[in-house]
Amino acid sequence: MNRVPGCAVFPAVDALQAELQELAAAHPDLVRSRRIGASRLGEPLHAVTVGDGPADAVVIAGPHPNEPVGALTALTLIKLLCEDSKLQAKLGLRWHVVACADPDGARLNEGWYGRPGDRRAYAKHFYRPDLADQVEWTFPLTTGDYCFDRPLPETQALMRLMDEVRPSLVCSLHNGEYQGAFFYLDRHDATLAQRLAALPGLEGLSLHHGEPELPGAEPIVPAVYLTPPGSQVGKAFGAGGSSADYAAAFGALHMVTEVPTWADERVADQSPTGRTYGQVLAEGAAARRALIDTIQAGMRAVAGDLTVRSPFRRSTENTMETFRKLGELEETMPGPNRPATVAEEFGNRQMLHLMRLRLLGTFLRMLDAEIAAGNLTPAIREQRRLLVERFETWCGQAEADPPGPPVELRKLVAVQLGAVLTAALHLAERTA
Repeated sequence: MNRVPGCAVFPAVDALQAELQELAAAHPDLVRSRRIGASRLGEPLHAVTVGDGPADAVVIAGPHPNEPVGALTALTLIKLLCEDSKLQAKLGLRWHVVACADPDGARLNEGWYGRPGDRRAYAKHFYRPDLADQVEWTFPLTTGDYCFDRPLPETQALMRLMDEVRPSLVCSLHNGEYQGAFFYLDRHDATLAQRLAALPGLEGLSLHHGEPELPGAEPIVPAVYLTPPGSQVGKAFGAGGSSADYAAAFGALHMVTEVPTWADERVADQSPTGRTYGQVLAEGAAARRALIDTIQAGMRAVAGDLTVRSPFRRSTENTMETFRKLGELEETMPGPNRPATVAEEFGNRQMLHLMRLRLLGTFLRMLDAEIAAGNLTPAIREQRRLLVERFETWCGQAEADPPGPPVELRKLVAVQLGAVLTAALHLAERTA
């Protein structure tokens, strides 16, 4: 972790691919890059293979395009393995690294990649597909009478890679916004969970002690959760299984790393607030309903005028439904009369700011796509004017109630890298 170099920005897709090609050219005996598929828009998808161990590991970076820390971690891992033959031998793995699993979506976020930690830039240039359009959540799933069999081309590429190498370890690299660091494991391994939970503190990052990202996720130790099965998540949101569900067919250890963009000690504050958990949930639910009402009213006003088949429209429409379902799950959480912690109250409030800015930013990008195509109807122009005003209001409220400062990118990469190596060493110890 101490060997991770400093970095100031996230690489754009073309810059990332160029650096991967340079690594392969510089280490032809160690690194092999090969095409494993193509994106929905025809972008080549590559896996970079390093090492020659008896077992295989798959590392997936950028399965959500607004989460680019994993691209830096992928580059760092490849370089480290090339430079340190003793470490490579100790791990006993042949590594297959997909440094950008959703290049189409990543290109739609490049407007803020050069300004990490700038919340306004992040919201204005934000894009994230809904669950049923995400690489991570469109693996095939059959559970009871529910069936999802529409894996994206990018997901199919990852499936073919796993089918080919039958991995012993799969790591999916993610990052969030304001939360502390946390992890998911596909098995109740307390030893590994404790080792993972110790890593963020080495870089001065707090663990996440607020509400879990997915309501009801079961903790193994604080901030390390059992991965919710696709039968629970995919079915609830009309999506598929995750990479963890697919990796289970090979008996692989599957790990998800989540690191924060902004640091704030309140994510780990377990002290009571003087309010009940139910009051915090009710306040968040009311604000969430107001947000959805605002976006739905804007959509109704322009729906008859929309002509551009943009990813922003599909994301806006479907994400509203996802937020609504997440809210319903939160409102059924047990213990509404218990005291709410500072971490829970902080998390709920920051989630509201996040949802507002992400959803409204995407809606405005949808309207801008119409205007760029020459579709300047009165309704589109009027809604854009109104919603820009609302965006500025919500930005102001978020800026008046900020999380802590942006985290140095090197620290985020170090924690992700440390987690990947910790999981690999744990696996080596178990199979020795």
